[in-house]
Amino acid sequence: MDAHESAILRTVLYADVFKFALTLEELTRYLISPTALSQNQICKLLNTSSLLRQSLHRSAPYICLATNPEYIELRQEREQQAAMVWHDAMRYGRWLAYIPFVRMVAITGALAMRNPATIDDDFDYILVTKSGRVWMARGFAVLLVRLVRLFGRELCPNYVLAEDRLLQRDNNLYIAHEIVQMQPVYGYTTYHEMLTQNQWTTAHLANALALPFTEPKQSFLKQGLEWLLSGWLGDKIEAWEYKRKYQRFAPKLAQEKSNATIDEAEAKGHFKDNGYPALDAYYERLRAYGLSDIELPQAGD
Repeated sequence: MDAHESAILRTVLYADVFKFALTLEELTRYLISPTALSQNQICKLLNTSSLLRQSLHRSAPYICLATNPEYIELRQEREQQAAMVWHDAMRYGRWLAYIPFVRMVAITGALAMRNPATIDDDFDYILVTKSGRVWMARGFAVLLVRLVRLFGRELCPNYVLAEDRLLQRDNNLYIAHEIVQMQPVYGYTTYHEMLTQNQWTTAHLANALALPFTEPKQSFLKQGLEWLLSGWLGDKIEAWEYKRKYQRFAPKLAQEKSNATIDEAEAKGHFKDNGYPALDAYYERLRAYGLSDIELPQAGD
């Protein structure tokens, strides 16, 4: 099995963890390889490689493991579910963008891949804020969450970080995927800056480039509130909200395999981390197919 065949098979194995059948475009974008490979090259290998033809099942436009052809029908069902809620997810994302000091909003999690388990899944978001206003912005977001809950929808802005904390500390495949698959709603400049600061993701996913999107207009109300809360009053509110939430969340931080981070610049409420189980399941699949993880370049290389 050559490196390109291995990259294609690894990508399908990773998608299999999430019961997700890929399109050719998705297989290309999320190819698990430190070396870029074109869609034409991938298509040619899918058609000519006896190993891939034996290992994979194809039913246009989807590709999955030959052992799990039912994931294609599941993908179609989840695609329909995602289409039914996508407009609402984008609309609420724009509402989050109106919050003072928010500099970027993006849809994350299963919905970002159009793969929600049910139509009632939470809408997950990442928010980037002005430095020194993480907890105030998060407080406003929680108020919006409670308002939207009255309409029967659950928003989950479970990752809020400052614009000077964009570099992710965990450089594994799961985090790389989460970064490149997020669907930006607002904050063109900050979105590109986050990708730039996390260029380590290309060692895992060399084909995953920035996604285009249309920037929503900003309101004068947001600008006015930022002016009002930029000084000592905002500092007081920020410090009070951070202290209050830290006391609440601190006992959960010691949980084993928690990926949560609670400090002045980051509110990452992933107390039950999904990354470790997903990677464990992926590595198990690699072993079953006689594959190893890709070799990443060492620091200084």
